[in-house]
Amino acid sequence: MYVYRWNEWNVEHIAEHGITQAEAEYVVDNARPPYPEYRGDGKWRVWGQTPFGRFIQAVYIIDPDETLYVIHARPMEDSEKRRYRRRER
Repeated sequence: MYVYRWNEWNVEHIAEHGITQAEAEYVVDNARPPYPEYRGDGKWRVWGQTPFGRFIQAVYIIDPDETLYVIHARPMEDSEKRRYRRRER
């Protein structure tokens, strides 16, 4: 489990995509290889599924104090879900 840094900006930003803090944290906390995946520029991406079956993409950075700051989270598109399922096999 990680320590997350939430503020008004990132909470509202993920909410615009219908994602809650709990969903984003769950997907990151339960990432399985090949995730988290480094995307460059200090950003990490995770694809995963919530306990309720929602497929989520979360992107975060790691602060100097080792806290995670989610900068983006959204539902995965159908094509991404297919790729994710293929990787899970």
